[in-house]
Amino acid sequence: MTDHILQAYREVEMAMERYTMVLDEHVAALQSTEPIDQERLERMTHGAKAMRDSSLIYLSYAKFIACGMPESPDLVEDDLQG
Repeated sequence: MTDHILQAYREVEMAMERYTMVLDEHVAALQSTEPIDQERLERMTHGAKAMRDSSLIYLSYAKFIACGMPESPDLVEDDLQG
C-alpha cells in the first residue's frame, strides 16, 4: 500500500488513541469532583467505553484497508506504527 495511505492510517490511529485517553481523563476528573454528578459520571463512563470499543473496531478495519485488503487477515501487518 502507498506510504500516504499508511501515514493517514497512523494519524487516525494516534488521534483516536488521544481522544479516548482524553475521555478517560475527563471521567477521572468527574470522579474527583465534589459533589459527584452520578448521572453525568455514568453517562460519560459509558460513552468513553463505547468510543474506545468502536474506535478499536474502526481501526481494525481501517488497518485492513490500509494494508490493501489482503485475502487473508493474517497478512495484515501487526504493527504499522514501527
